[in-house]
Amino acid sequence: MSEAVAAAPKSRTGRTPHGRRKVRSAIAVAALELFAEQGFEATTVDQIAEAAGVGRRTFFRYFRSKEDVVFPGHDERLAEVVELLESAGAEADPLLVLGEAAEFVLGMYLEEPEVSLKRSELTRQVSSLRDKEIASIDRYQRVFARYLRARFADQPDAELHASVAAAAVVAAHNHVLRQWLRSGGELDARAALRHATDQVAEALAGQWPTGRSEQDDQEVVVAAVRTSASSAVVLKQIQEALRDIER
Repeated sequence: MSEAVAAAPKSRTGRTPHGRRKVRSAIAVAALELFAEQGFEATTVDQIAEAAGVGRRTFFRYFRSKEDVVFPGHDERLAEVVELLESAGAEADPLLVLGEAAEFVLGMYLEEPEVSLKRSELTRQVSSLRDKEIASIDRYQRVFARYLRARFADQPDAELHASVAAAAVVAAHNHVLRQWLRSGGELDARAALRHATDQVAEALAGQWPTGRSEQDDQEVVVAAVRTSASSAVVLKQIQEALRDIER
């Protein structure tokens, strides 16, 4: 009498982080395709679940509504950004930290290009979704500004500088994202974003609040005079004078 061979347990795709991302992406792609075919308002959750090959309960395990399916992963990514900023060392350049955080957010779009490209087309057509996208971007900007305010809470105009710098980094991110979408996903978006955030850092150089030391209380007088010396010689003399002040 032959023994019955026990069937191996069937693994579920959504049990691992990679599997969950795969299921979430599949649902999002199916939804976006249906939205494009029959319109956002005419599409139901049941239709999306059926097209994605999942049950209604599985849909709601990943998304609260069909509006949320358009922006998969934003809540999760925002929490990860907060963690990234909170773990940054006190000695780290704050704008460099923001640049890394912006690249981390950009990765969410680059990891699922099909979803990102379809979503871009849809949000241009549906104003309510466009408003939701703007609100999502604002959440990242507020998190960036909060990090900067905490880093320089005791500095003059820190809140103003934090708001300006956070807005500038988010604007750089959005500019690169739009370029990438227009290129159909062909642009090297990570390199473009690094260049853009470098430009932001350069534009804000000298404007960012820094710690005050005892020497800051000394009075420094800068005078402009005509001279036949070259600019290199003048610059050297200024640098030497500043070093004398710092001693």
